[in-house]
Amino acid sequence: MRVIPVIDLMKRLVVRGVAGRRDEYRPIQSPLCDDPSPLAVARALVERFAFQELYLADLDAIAGAEPAWDVYAQLADCGLDLWVDAGLSGPSSAKRLAEWTTSNRPLAAVIAGLESLPDAGALRAMVERVGPERLVFSLDLKAAAPLTMAPAWREHDADAIASLAGEAGVRRLIVLDLSRVGTGTGAGTESLCRRLRRLDADWEITAGGGVRGRADIAALADAGCDAALVASALHDGRLTPDDMAEFVRIPNVSAKRASACGTARSC
Repeated sequence: MRVIPVIDLMKRLVVRGVAGRRDEYRPIQSPLCDDPSPLAVARALVERFAFQELYLADLDAIAGAEPAWDVYAQLADCGLDLWVDAGLSGPSSAKRLAEWTTSNRPLAAVIAGLESLPDAGALRAMVERVGPERLVFSLDLKAAAPLTMAPAWREHDADAIASLAGEAGVRRLIVLDLSRVGTGTGAGTESLCRRLRRLDADWEITAGGGVRGRADIAALADAGCDAALVASALHDGRLTPDDMAEFVRIPNVSAKRASACGTARSC
């Protein structure tokens, strides 16, 4: 079980996400860092917790804007394995994101979110373009219901959508209830994750949304998850470096990575 920190990017600043109400998101205020720029926040996370991975939700790209390529470069050049959700809707946009590199370093994971996908056919094409080792399907939920406007998906429940994703070639998936994000109420998806683990023992399952601390991470691990996405609990101090030592894979080159990010003197 490992923990992956999340940065929500909006208007080129890191914002505090709460319950998926994106019109209410505001620049993050955190004791880790007094600068809400993505590079400063990433530096603080690397220096304090020695994270190797980072999940970036590019909210402007999800809403239809051009991806923030220069921000991706800044974060990847820190040596972070970067997961990016840029609101992909089809194979051409997925291929474009998958082919992007900085200093010969590609993205570690390309996210295909349910809320942006028209149907399972588009997902299958994206898996073929990107490859199942890098394409990650995000089973987006809101109050436990699949978050989608696409008619092809709306007739299915979360379990059926996950099964269709598996048939489309998905080997990595995220289970995320947006109504839980930033609320400190727990992920709430443990039962679903258990069912998905029984459905396919070889899937890589990551869950997130509302994680409060060690107990929630342990509960997700017990439900069969391989990783947890976390944001607020890191900034609120509910998860400490000592907690993370149990969950984060500490790299031998962590000092080099912190140096590559620069020194976050204001953090």
